[in-house]
Amino acid sequence: MESQYPHVVSPSRLHRTALTCTPECPRTGSRGNPGQLSVPDPPPAAVVQSSATETGAHAGGVGGRPKLQVQGVHINFGGVKALQGVSLDLLDREILAIIGPNGAGKTTLINSVSGVYHPSPGRIVLDGENITYHSPARIAALGVARTFQNVALFKGMTVLENLLVGRHLHMRSGALASGLYWQLAQREEIRHRAVVERLIDFLEITHIRNALAGTLPYGLQKRVELGRALAMEPRVLLLDEPMAGMNMEEKEDMARFILDVNDEWGFPTILIEHDMGVVMDISNRVVVLDHGEKIAEGSPGHVRGDPLVISAYLGEEAAA
Repeated sequence: MESQYPHVVSPSRLHRTALTCTPECPRTGSRGNPGQLSVPDPPPAAVVQSSATETGAHAGGVGGRPKLQVQGVHINFGGVKALQGVSLDLLDREILAIIGPNGAGKTTLINSVSGVYHPSPGRIVLDGENITYHSPARIAALGVARTFQNVALFKGMTVLENLLVGRHLHMRSGALASGLYWQLAQREEIRHRAVVERLIDFLEITHIRNALAGTLPYGLQKRVELGRALAMEPRVLLLDEPMAGMNMEEKEDMARFILDVNDEWGFPTILIEHDMGVVMDISNRVVVLDHGEKIAEGSPGHVRGDPLVISAYLGEEAAA
């Protein structure tokens, strides 16, 4: 299937060269000057993606011990079986797409990972730690960040302020400490603002940094929501239909940003997306859900040709 997004650099089509950076020589490139957040960059070799993705082997730099494990997860809503024994692993530096028809259980799975729902039975494991029954706040504090199908910004706050909300888990100065140690709190705020300013530059939203989030076009609101999730410096990034409702140009931009985030920081990412052009172009692996069950898993090329997936979701035309 020919890509619908010819300007999006696909990990399955060519090797992506790592951007190297030193403190004296900040990054530059198509996404501005992201520099670093406050985490060290991976070695450049870990960023190169192998064309083996299309044949089913994991791309170069993707692998090792799973960052996130979903083990036999069941979620029931009364008599409705939303998830039935779903298992998957998310590897380090991987973009794992989850696809399937409406009602397949995709968002329910993300809600289980982020602590909104608690599976019974089943387990969610983050870096070897069982987080199955943790609260959403606790799971966020452990480094699981997410976006939502419907934009969930603070619409009366500016873009800058919305991104600063994503830094609150890293803030150490409470109200009392801020009053007693004003200079310490001020220095901390400066550090967090510096991180946010790098993200604003990286996401090319400098021109709207002081605009109220609720006044922005839909596509820019989705980009700001991505920035807020990135501001958390997540160990795992969950993107729930980040391109829903976008036009073609906005989708191309968001797809590039997701790839650039993976290049720059390597956050392992679960992506729920209905646009198969995007899924085939930017994901390392694909998991397919239907009626709460996992019916297929593999490389984009493998899944695209799976007869069960074609019958349940893609259709003959999409698979051609």
